[in-house]
Amino acid sequence: MDILNAIILLLNYIFIPALTYGSQLALGAIFVTLIYGILRFANFATGDMMSFGTMMTILFTWYFQSLGISLGVLPTALLAIPFAVICMIFYMLFIDKFVFKYYRFNKSPPVMLAMVSIGVMFVTQAVVRIIIGPDDRRFFDGERFLIKAGEFKEMTGLNEGLALKSTQVMTILITVVLVSILFWFLNKTKTGKSMKAYSDNEDLALLSGIDPKRIVMITWIIAGILATIGGVLYGLDKSFKPFTYFNNMLPIFAAAIVGGIGNPFGAFLGGYVIAFSEIFLTYAYKKFFMYVLPASMEPESLVQLLSTDYKFAVSFSILVIVLLYRPSGIFKGKVL
Repeated sequence: MDILNAIILLLNYIFIPALTYGSQLALGAIFVTLIYGILRFANFATGDMMSFGTMMTILFTWYFQSLGISLGVLPTALLAIPFAVICMIFYMLFIDKFVFKYYRFNKSPPVMLAMVSIGVMFVTQAVVRIIIGPDDRRFFDGERFLIKAGEFKEMTGLNEGLALKSTQVMTILITVVLVSILFWFLNKTKTGKSMKAYSDNEDLALLSGIDPKRIVMITWIIAGILATIGGVLYGLDKSFKPFTYFNNMLPIFAAAIVGGIGNPFGAFLGGYVIAFSEIFLTYAYKKFFMYVLPASMEPESLVQLLSTDYKFAVSFSILVIVLLYRPSGIFKGKVL
């Protein structure tokens, strides 16, 4: 029984949260790698663009709730996402037309575009704070838990309870479906193959008759979908606070670089690598060892490698190690 309790403990506090968090990071990392692979610059506004998309979802959610419209056991935010995605796409295309297009037309170096994206980051962050404010916003409604810890204990007779939130299941399922559709689109459709060709060799793609304006527009559309859905899933699972999304930029970039910048599949797996690393290294294992070790060997300390305050330090350390020893990432070779 103690072994089962130990397994349930790890599932409850490490594996399920890491899968959920990793799915959210994965969508942001694919956003980063898509922009880098096709538009050829590091977009440091990623976190705040996710924040903008989430803000629009919250505003539409509040509007639907004021009309008495809901999805019952499911969050009303799921109904608001399509409208928020449209707003996010318009915002991104607006930013591209009046900001990034100028530097792209003048063949500016990638570092200049990266610096411009920092300006876009601060502007987007200011817009979000002006519209919705800097405070914590909880916009979840519907059924909160699919399984409650107390109910699980009663059913199994174990000391440890397993709590499974509906947001965790939604996050994992939506991420898998969305990423599967994206990979199918990039690998099987004519447009997806054109995007790959444009990424591999822009001049050759132009000679082949590929329209660069169309490729850029589709890239921003896909990025808008990823940013909005990734941001909303994070907000539903935790809460919405603009500065939190800014902080998430580090683990998102770490995930993209660990997986191999320019490689969507690598970015997808990189999200889980970062999430599991952060949670594994900051979890206190005292209770786990109390289950698996004899009473005479039970630890007195928390058995915690790092405090949760250093969670982002884990991402930064992994990022530095990868850049030093394997700068091409886990999956070497650009596939976009």
